[in-house]
Amino acid sequence: MALKALLFDLDGTLIDSEFFHFECWNEILEEFDAKLTYNDWLDNYAGVPMPANAGRLIKKFGIATPLQQIIEKREKLTLERLKTKDVNLMPYVADVLEYFHKEGLTLALVTSSPRQDVEAIFERNGLGRYFKLIITRTEVAKSKPDPESYLVCVEKLGLQKEECLVFEDTINGVKSAKAAGLTCFAIQSNTNEHHKLTLADKLFLDFKQVMEHLIESGLMGR
Repeated sequence: MALKALLFDLDGTLIDSEFFHFECWNEILEEFDAKLTYNDWLDNYAGVPMPANAGRLIKKFGIATPLQQIIEKREKLTLERLKTKDVNLMPYVADVLEYFHKEGLTLALVTSSPRQDVEAIFERNGLGRYFKLIITRTEVAKSKPDPESYLVCVEKLGLQKEECLVFEDTINGVKSAKAAGLTCFAIQSNTNEHHKLTLADKLFLDFKQVMEHLIESGLMGR
């Protein structure tokens, strides 16, 4: 069956946001005399939905503030920072989005970030014009690794699962896509993380490798 749609994760896949999120958490943790190291963030928190991380950090550092209050504090801080600070794109993202778009493929975004964050990011970097559909944490009851967001996306696109290909960078994202019955390519430049991503159908270092594979395999119709 011909490939018709590409479904993209956002954080760590399209945008280099892990350090941004790490800094936001440390800004909040500073109020409680606590601090994360970046390696700890990458190993244990990257790719995990924010509410779940909030609960884990409260437990880790013995924070007495209620969970919902920490979540609201983090959401407010994130939105403030996103409106004033550019988050870099991952390598080759601008080129491949333009290429896929010109090839006539339908592009969709499936992210655990809330819609207000996505809108703030896209307002600054202009990527929103490429996406026909955006599914965020705001539109679903269960975030990744639950398959709900990908199932909702495929249903709204009106396509068969075999016509869609997912791009993710973390195990939670890959689990979500595979649980939804979708083909998933993992893109991760950090080879130390590769052992966690064996569930993915294929594993690449960057989007340049992905595009070359899709063209060479004939999936792009060229």
